[in-house]
Amino acid sequence: MQVRIARQTPQLETVVAFYRDGLGLPEIGRFEDHEGYDGVMLDLPGTGAHLEFTATAHVEPPSPHVEDLLVLYLGSREAVDALVARSGAPVVPSANPFWDRAGVTVADPDGFRVVLVAGHWAAR
Repeated sequence: MQVRIARQTPQLETVVAFYRDGLGLPEIGRFEDHEGYDGVMLDLPGTGAHLEFTATAHVEPPSPHVEDLLVLYLGSREAVDALVARSGAPVVPSANPFWDRAGVTVADPDGFRVVLVAGHWAAR
């Protein structure tokens, strides 16, 4: 199985810059006017999964919710602090206090939350 997580945004280049340049996710593909959609795919290194951000004029983009989380396990507090500083994203409190203990939550340009965890996910 392969995984790609896709989300529409009203500000494609700004959101892509946040995840690519701010959080360091490599851009692996891009398309324009594919059946009315523009999009960019970003790699989630070490996972085999991708993020895809799209823009279109014929569908309303989603609204963020405090429990819509993308959780990235970075391995150390130093890595978390470096990405928070590099991204320039606002730090926001998590609705679930567990995430505030595990790392730092930031908001992307659309207001969706990204949790940067200072540890590893224990594989089962």
